[in-house]
Formats: sequence, C-alpha cells, structure tokens
Amino acid sequence: MTSLPLIGEAIAADAYGARGLAGAKIGVVTFPGTLDDRDAARAVRLAGGTAVPLWHADSELGDVDAVIIPGGFSYGDYLRAGAISRFAPLMSKIIDAANSDAKLPVLGICNGFQILTESHLLPGSMIKNDHLKFICRDQTLRVENANTAWTVDYTDGQEIIVPLKNQDGQYIADEKTLDALEAEGRVVFRYVGFNPNGSRRDIAGISNAAGNVVGLMPHPEHAVEAGFGPESLNGEPRDTDGLGFFTSVLTKIVGGAK
Repeated sequence: MTSLPLIGEAIAADAYGARGLAGAKIGVVTFPGTLDDRDAARAVRLAGGTAVPLWHADSELGDVDAVIIPGGFSYGDYLRAGAISRFAPLMSKIIDAANSDAKLPVLGICNGFQILTESHLLPGSMIKNDHLKFICRDQTLRVENANTAWTVDYTDGQEIIVPLKNQDGQYIADEKTLDALEAEGRVVFRYVGFNPNGSRRDIAGISNAAGNVVGLMPHPEHAVEAGFGPESLNGEPRDTDGLGFFTSVLTKIVGGAK
C-alpha cells in the first residue's frame, strides 16, 4: 500500500527539494523536559533538510551544519528556566562551535532561547510573564532583521503569525544592552499589536553580533504545514509562516543567502 504524503511534505518536496538541501544536517537537541524536539525535527524535514537527533549528554556534535535548541521545560525549569541545561555536556560544544570561525548557526526557540541567554550566547535574560500566567495564542511578529542565518528567506518589515506558549517569556536587559541591540540591528523579531509577556521594547527575538545565533520566544515550528497552523487572516493563509526559519538556514548552508 502506497501512503500519500501530507500536504506539508508535498510542499517541501516540490518547493525546496530541487535546491539540493536534503544533504544539510540540522541537529535538534533534547534535554530532560524538552517538548518540541519532534516538532522542530519535522519542520527541518518539511523544509527539505535532514534532522539529526542530539542528546544533551552527548560529548560531540558530529558533522551537523546547524543546531536547533527547541522549546519545553528543560529540567522542569528549576532554579531558572534554562539555567541547568546551560551546563549540559553538549552545550559546551555548541557554545564553542557558535563562537568559532565557522560560526555554526544555532536557533533557540522558547526554552531554547532561555538556554541561549543562560549560556551567554545571547545577552539579557528571561523572567516570568508580567501577568504571571501561562499564555498560549497565535502571535503576530515583525521581522526586524532578515539578514541572519535563520531569517534570510524573510524580508525586513514582513509580518508573520506563529504560535506562542510560555510562562517565562519576558525578555529583559539593562538599557545599555537594549540600546546596543537596537543600534546593531540585533533585534530580529518584535511583537506586533500585543505584547504577550511584557518583554522590553516588544522584543520577541534577538541575535548575536555575527547573526548565526538567534533566539525567539514564539514557536515557528508549529507553523510549517498547510492546514496545521495559525488560521487565515483576511483570506490569506498563515499556517506556514514559520517555515522560513528552517528554509533560511538551509539556504544559508548551501550558499544561497542574500
């Protein structure tokens, strides 16, 4: 019996498979308490790449071309969200690779963003939402920087809709750091219409200076497949607005970045 591909799989094969991206290997890290590793791996496959599972206690990254640290509640968010994961054996390898001359692309989503701040790959910190409640909703974001390894398939000023779900999603930093992020173009995403957690200056995602490390609180991996994402807006489908994250890094890897 021949199984039919899901809509998203068919789209990925048609739109991206011809670009020779299937050989690109994207590592997806799992910590105790990670929830969205399988979703992130699926997003990589739908974009046309190869997802490589990585375990937090691994001592080597292997030959992956990029790394995704997905969302969840690593180690139950004890001490602070992401604070324990920062000391996992694999994180030292990720930190070294991200800071090396090769500048390994690294994406942190939600809990992954928290881990990136705790490991000092990104500045600032994440604290409880200002309303002290868990929030889950479709969230509009504006792309402020389309020149990072994870955003080259978007355009500056483009608005996308992806799901958001967090309770420790308030991004904070001192004014000097915030001013530097703004001046250097390192604010990558900003909340539009509604700030769901009190993040300073409506910041939803940032990058490091080189643009290879990006962290954001919303979940693009939940908006990658037609029929299974945010609802249409004014008749315009928005359910694959998050797919650009994953095609962007593949484009970057194969040398097609703008």
